Amino acid sequence: MEISLTINGMLKTVDVGDENTPLLWIVRDLLNLKGTKFGCGKAACGACTLLVDDEAVRSCSYPVKFVEGKKVTTIEGLGDRENPHPVQQAWIEEIVPQCGYCQPGFMMATAALLNKVPNPTDEDIDNNIINVCRCGTYYRMRKAIHRAAKLQAEINTNETKEI
Repeated sequence: MEISLTINGMLKTVDVGDENTPLLWIVRDLLNLKGTKFGCGKAACGACTLLVDDEAVRSCSYPVKFVEGKKVTTIEGLGDRENPHPVQQAWIEEIVPQCGYCQPGFMMATAALLNKVPNPTDEDIDNNIINVCRCGTYYRMRKAIHRAAKLQAEINTNETKEI
């Protein structure tokens, strides 16, 4: 079975075999985007989080058939070295990762949160960022989420001034 989707801004048509294959395996194995990680396989840990139409999705249990015609963003499509997304920049500035395995999922969940709640409170973060980090870098992540909100606000202010 073929699925057409826009992934990281590029239109792709992929022969996925079984339409119920988890999106994670299509992203990693067929599209060779290795930033999205496999953690638990049960949508509990969040290591596999990516965005589907700007909504955070646990891709390890999300059948690929649901992305037909949709926009998928992985950590590779969030930003790059020359132009990092505010979330990526904040993660760097706050030196968040320890082992780093779960961090792409946290960054994608944070990007989705900031799309909905541009200036999140600690309570907003606690209620929306429910991924699991074995290294326990939650304090640094919270600081980075607040920093990312400020960076995003600065970008939005500068874009408004340019108009």
